Amino acid sequence: MLKDAYEEDKTYEEMLAEALMQIPLYSEEWTNHNPSDPGITILENLTAFEALQQSRIHEVTPAVVRMLLKLTGFEARKGRCARMLLSAGGIRGEEVLLPANQQFWLGDLCYETNRGIRLFPCHLTGAYQVRQGRMQDISYLLDREVRVPACVFGQEPKAGDCLYLAADALPPPGEELIFRVRVADRHGRNPFGERGDSTFAQLRWECHTGQGFVRMHVRDETGGLLVSGEVRMRLPEAPALACPEAPEGMYAIRAVLERADYDVAPKLVQIDGFLFEVWQKETLSACYTFNRVVSASLPRRLLGDGYVTVFCKEEKGASYRKYEPCHIPGKKGRFFETREDGEGLVTWFFDRRRFGYGPAKVKNAIKIVVYQESMMRQYALGAVLGYDHQTIRLPMGNLVPESFCVIAERKDERGEPIYDFVRPGRYGDKDLSYDLYEDQGVLRIEDAGDYIGARLYVGGFAVTRGAEGNIREGNTLTGVGIAPKLSFHNPGPGTGGCSRETPEEVKKRFLADLKRPFVAVTAGDYERLGMETPRLCIRKVRAYMSGNGNLVRIAVMPGTDEAFPGLSEVYRQAIRRQLEERKLLTTRIEILPPVYAPIDVQGTVYVKRQYENSLEQIEGAIRKFLDSVHSERNFGEILRFDEIFQEIESLDCVEFVYELSLYPRNSSLAKLVEADIVPEENCLCYAGSIRIQMG
Repeated sequence: MLKDAYEEDKTYEEMLAEALMQIPLYSEEWTNHNPSDPGITILENLTAFEALQQSRIHEVTPAVVRMLLKLTGFEARKGRCARMLLSAGGIRGEEVLLPANQQFWLGDLCYETNRGIRLFPCHLTGAYQVRQGRMQDISYLLDREVRVPACVFGQEPKAGDCLYLAADALPPPGEELIFRVRVADRHGRNPFGERGDSTFAQLRWECHTGQGFVRMHVRDETGGLLVSGEVRMRLPEAPALACPEAPEGMYAIRAVLERADYDVAPKLVQIDGFLFEVWQKETLSACYTFNRVVSASLPRRLLGDGYVTVFCKEEKGASYRKYEPCHIPGKKGRFFETREDGEGLVTWFFDRRRFGYGPAKVKNAIKIVVYQESMMRQYALGAVLGYDHQTIRLPMGNLVPESFCVIAERKDERGEPIYDFVRPGRYGDKDLSYDLYEDQGVLRIEDAGDYIGARLYVGGFAVTRGAEGNIREGNTLTGVGIAPKLSFHNPGPGTGGCSRETPEEVKKRFLADLKRPFVAVTAGDYERLGMETPRLCIRKVRAYMSGNGNLVRIAVMPGTDEAFPGLSEVYRQAIRRQLEERKLLTTRIEILPPVYAPIDVQGTVYVKRQYENSLEQIEGAIRKFLDSVHSERNFGEILRFDEIFQEIESLDCVEFVYELSLYPRNSSLAKLVEADIVPEENCLCYAGSIRIQMG
């Protein structure tokens, strides 16, 4: 009974009247058309159902929009925690152990570690540039208050140049080091994309050991110190030793240039070292797992309000059993004892011989769930009822999916409770399968598996503030339960924090992608794709057709430090790779370097007597107008005589322009057409000699 989508909608009364009128056409025996007749009742129900269908037939629900966008390859991006690097100050003597979920607060924003971290009493003491055997001190790069750029490899980097980082100590062998460098980026470089890109340079990072300088495994996100980012390195297995080449015999890490094809010499303004990672999230319920042990320990400060639940796996592959503290000596059962040492470390002891039960030495043998008080009051989520798409409302939204899990309580064959920790996204035949809508705080069960009737409880539960965690650099954070003498600050901003995309946001992204051409067809396509070439600094691009219809010429001007930059082979190859992937099959492309044409000017200008420095103002206006290199004017744009004439006459100091002439110095690059200057398609103009007589 579904109507045509284009048919005009009718009311329930109109549809029922039409149905009653058609009864005699189908049955002469049906003569009772009163509401008391069962047939009329059925007809009324069917008409009501049709009216409901009609009200929804034109409606495209959010679920339908999501499925349609998914068919085109567009799914909602999941929410993410902001990530940030912290620097620890005040560490002296012994190392400091930070457990997983160690909290650091900035106002009402909480940041946490994801794993246990060891902080060592190591500090950067100096930075040095070494070129041609000569060492220059650039240690001011370590000072947060100073923002003086330093060319760490000089203005003309060459293979063999080095950057030394000196430290008063280094961590033990095999430890990971994280450094962050801040670059003075003045050129608007396009994003690098892939990590470890070495288009312009190849750096070798080394640590000084008893075997001399030993190469380290490094992940460099700076592209050879060209963009701000972090450098992560793994210390070699040989212990570090003080380096005699470093000032005062300090420990040394160095970066050696193996290849230097820089388009712009690297300039740094800040170096921070011995950093560690934190994420913007607040854990309200933490699940700690211990492998192949019969005891487990946690710092007292992680236990919060003291709401702790303990589970043990007694056999490999089995579900967990819940254990309770032992209060009656000599009693058998699933019990544990706790002890706390003088340093605030709480340990849970399990004794199979004493109590008759205990964890097996298997993977994930012990799980300890720690609840904050706010979560303890609402950690029970309800029962698994078994019907499709059962929805369970969670205590709050904006969850961290990676930290989330539920505890499913069932009964074994003897009626005793068993427990399983279930994360979202499991889709086995007998598994409890559910999807987590983290932004809404909703859990939707897709398949109950063997868990029908199970009761669900919160296991791991953490919330995030999304983009609010992308804070600026230079803040001081407070560590919970950490000695006040230690200080923590973020040398770089928080990045990556975002909320889950709404269907409307996904739709907007889809529509924007439709308008964004992937295949280069028009001149504008070639210019846009050329400007977006990854890793490059590009100031201007001009694409135009040659006499041959299948040949497109693209003129490119790099945005480097040179007054009149050329186009290196590295740039040509990168731009060609970018365009070859997107051009039409039969189209040929030619990448052209910029050419520069000086324009000479002479004339006579009458000025007002009360103005000083009139000549300087006139010449400045002329140079600015003719400068196509630094202005928004693109390749090949005509310099019109009437515009420069009006530009000069509009100056406050000018009475009138008596005479004015423009001449291209090189007629093969730019031509004089009537009084205008017409450059070649790959030509940029600039002011040559200016001879102005004052009247």
